[in-house]
Amino acid sequence: MILMLVGTALCLAEGLYWMAGRWLALYGIDGKKLSIRVLRGLAGVLAVGACFRWNTAALVELHLLVLFAITELTARLLRQAARRYSGGKWYRKLRRIYHSGLVPVVLLCMMMGYGYWNMGSIRATEYTISSEKLACDYEVVFLSDIHYGTIQRPEALCRAVEEINARHPDLVILGGDIVEDGTSKEAMEEAFRVLGKLKSTFGTYYIYGNHDRQRYRAVSSRAYTEEDLEQAIQGNGIAILWDRTVIIGGDLALTGREDAGETGGRLPTGDLLRGVDRDRFLIVADHRPVGVEENASEGVDLQLSGHTHAGQIFPGGYLIDLFGGMHYGLYREGECRVIVSSGVAGWGFPIRTQGKCEYVVVQLRKGAS
Repeated sequence: MILMLVGTALCLAEGLYWMAGRWLALYGIDGKKLSIRVLRGLAGVLAVGACFRWNTAALVELHLLVLFAITELTARLLRQAARRYSGGKWYRKLRRIYHSGLVPVVLLCMMMGYGYWNMGSIRATEYTISSEKLACDYEVVFLSDIHYGTIQRPEALCRAVEEINARHPDLVILGGDIVEDGTSKEAMEEAFRVLGKLKSTFGTYYIYGNHDRQRYRAVSSRAYTEEDLEQAIQGNGIAILWDRTVIIGGDLALTGREDAGETGGRLPTGDLLRGVDRDRFLIVADHRPVGVEENASEGVDLQLSGHTHAGQIFPGGYLIDLFGGMHYGLYREGECRVIVSSGVAGWGFPIRTQGKCEYVVVQLRKGAS
């Protein structure tokens, strides 16, 4: 892990060193002079050092580097394609714009500005699923990956809670990573006070994600204990489903899974559904979109997951797709439908350039699927 971080830092520093040289060249400054080389190297080291103090700096620097490289490549291709038109007025304008060095900076500001706005805009995404197992209709709301106290703005979550209550849903499921490693105890308690205001016919159920219990921090540096977390959840009227199944109404059975990354393991789906009437509509809430084939083989009708953030930073989601993973939207495995949410917030950076922040509304309808 340390070697990977060092290698990444060196690559970033080298890229910034190159970019600084090319930028200086646009203004006729000789970047090969020893004094200039030293300044370029120092600037690269300071920029990389900023990444360890402020992780968003890494995102900004990487984007700037990539946009600068794209601008350079585009300019070179245009020069090759437009040699015969080099005297044209349009060509001279483009050349002046390029030599200003502002193109990648302007593009960066536009991307980061959009990403910041996009992170604070929580929208509802609706799906409709029909099943002959249902004798009546249900509305299920699923919220995951809020990362409260670090990324998402409190006022945005409060607005989302008000919107959900206005819908009068039948069931609310919290899909994990509601809080995270960087969340303070006060923010953790506030998060569940806000979510405790959610109103539905059959109540609110919660499953653990990979960050909620602050597993990525040393025990001595965790802001709260598991007992503190459990008390905050249950003290606000939210039920914890920790590898167990509950019966909901006359038609539904809801199974909440332990996070797949827990070292202690978790029970098979079949064990959790033992004794459950398989004529009920079976819902599995699992923080990560895994175990889909197992769930399908056990007759599960719907799996609700999050964790992926739909990639969050372009083109992350497409890379997950490229390697065959589920990153966002509605999937199907046999008779089991899988909905992967992009989450109420992002992770690591207050910026989202891919996907959207959402809560999922699933309309369950009686009738043929």
